[in-house]
Amino acid sequence: MKVSILIVIVLSSFFTGCRTGSTSGKENVYAIIPAPVSLREMRGNFTFTIKSNIILSAVNDENKLAADFLAALIKNPTGFIIPVVQGKKGVSGSVFMSIDKALTSAEGYTLKVTSRRIEIKARTAAGLFYAVQTIRQLLPPAVEKDSIVNNLTLKVPCCEIADEPRFGYRGMHLDVGRHMFPVEYVKRYIDMIALHKMNTFHWHLTEDQGWRIEIKKYPRLTEVGAFRKETVVGHPGKNPVYDGNPYGGFYSQDEVRQIVAYAKSKFVTIIPEIEMPGHSLAALAAYPELACTKGPFEVGKKWGVVEDVYCAGKEETFKFLEDVLTEVIDLFPGEYIHIGGDECPKTRWEKCPLCQKRIKDEGLKDEKELQSYFIKRIEKFLVSKGKRLIGWDEILEGGLAPEATVMSWRGVAGGIEAAKQGHDVIMSPNKYAYLDYYQCEPEGQPLAIGGYLPLENVYSFDPQFAELSTEEQKHILGVQGNVWSEYLNTPQYMEYMAYPRMFAISEIGWTPAYKKDFEDFLARLKVQSLRYDKIGINYFKGEYRNTRAERK
Repeated sequence: MKVSILIVIVLSSFFTGCRTGSTSGKENVYAIIPAPVSLREMRGNFTFTIKSNIILSAVNDENKLAADFLAALIKNPTGFIIPVVQGKKGVSGSVFMSIDKALTSAEGYTLKVTSRRIEIKARTAAGLFYAVQTIRQLLPPAVEKDSIVNNLTLKVPCCEIADEPRFGYRGMHLDVGRHMFPVEYVKRYIDMIALHKMNTFHWHLTEDQGWRIEIKKYPRLTEVGAFRKETVVGHPGKNPVYDGNPYGGFYSQDEVRQIVAYAKSKFVTIIPEIEMPGHSLAALAAYPELACTKGPFEVGKKWGVVEDVYCAGKEETFKFLEDVLTEVIDLFPGEYIHIGGDECPKTRWEKCPLCQKRIKDEGLKDEKELQSYFIKRIEKFLVSKGKRLIGWDEILEGGLAPEATVMSWRGVAGGIEAAKQGHDVIMSPNKYAYLDYYQCEPEGQPLAIGGYLPLENVYSFDPQFAELSTEEQKHILGVQGNVWSEYLNTPQYMEYMAYPRMFAISEIGWTPAYKKDFEDFLARLKVQSLRYDKIGINYFKGEYRNTRAERK
């Protein structure tokens, strides 16, 4: 018999507290982000000891990931070696993990903590892992230390939790094209994604200002395209000023494989983005024969939209992109490849004889349909390789590719339109999800691209739309926060802008709308901030509320 976690929610709703982050007058604190679907608070605590075990009902490589993660978490600050064993019974003071196919949610779990044992049930290994992340957030912040903490007692407050995600896609994006970040910081970003039960990392790898992934068949992409002569200082304006300092770098294929494997161990899938037809200046600097004009081209030094794009009239363009994507597909085992498709000026195509010939030969109406032809052709190739295409909402122009998934960034209208057409959609509207926007009043803040997006506004987003029928709403796969890096030139500044707004995105994707409460979120965030301090992330600690007259 299939058992929905939602049934458990109804049965336990009478026992569920609202202000889970509040510490006033409470024996235990349950500051979990994202908020679980159902939480029954109980008296007492479970304490890890040197005699504790982690007992799996069935041991395999996937199931063991959650157990090993918990064992390592306990070992680092205590020195306790917690054995991971297979079995159905065990000594008191142990953690029991089991796969329960009666649960319906692929990523859901149930968690029962008593003073004698912890019991986790999940349909899949991912659910076991997310239950462990909940335990982690219930443990004292000192558990995050990677060295022994004297006299540390690791206690988990007793409770019963039934939990599952609202949406299947819960993602974060990181742009490494404008400014790139070291491998260890990319891994740390993935750590924060996993801690907050998000499952997707959208890695923006190519831009006008830099090509960041090694492609062995085209070495000039990294020899030339990965480096720019200098970088604009401040906002470009009409008379940009440059710093005079060469900038660049890229990730080798070995580094990419290392990061992909690391993400997999945290149940995070990486979606690579290879931009086309626009945002391709770095590639054109390396291989100018792929452009409509002869150039010469150089890797972009300032931000903004560039007129030079891949020539849609040349067969060499599609051969090049298929070769590139073949290597990318070999590196990334996930279902999706993101091809960008945004901000592609048509001025070069309008004057290019080969592009105009392509329009005529293919019976296309105009340059918008030429872009649609371009995207559809790339999609056909990806489908032949067993992959699915994602593009920004501009891929709607001229007609969507048959199986394309739309990532809606220019508000929500494009996503709603795509859902009405029967296409899958990921909501990432700039009004709520662009985490490079100022998160408080700009005065006294590091330079950012502009905008105003405080934590309260991010948290207020709800990807449920009255314009969509029940069936159409099912095409909304989930949500994603975007971190663009024009002005985020250090890992520390990237973290400052991403956190804690990323954590609000996680709650939008996981927690039911009726459970969301911004004041409660702030209370839980205050508790978890001690954990973030121990981890050492440079999160923003300023004003989280919208202080402007126009609310939301």
